[in-house]
Amino acid sequence: MIRTQVYITKEEKESLESLAQSTGKSQSELIRNAIDTFIESNNTKNKKASLLNAFGMWKTNDHDFQQTRESMDR
Repeated sequence: MIRTQVYITKEEKESLESLAQSTGKSQSELIRNAIDTFIESNNTKNKKASLLNAFGMWKTNDHDFQQTRESMDR
């Protein structure tokens, strides 16, 4: 693991300490879990946005399929 430092508010620190005590988890573990959850949530949003953008991609029949095929063969 890589060590890093962040600044948090007094209220965030107090809440983190309280949550760590009530769950029996370390503050570091809670922070890592929160970061993982945030990253996964954003990855899911990005995937969904990409899919939504792709839905309309083929709605017209003027696409040059040969050009697409050639670009895939490179």
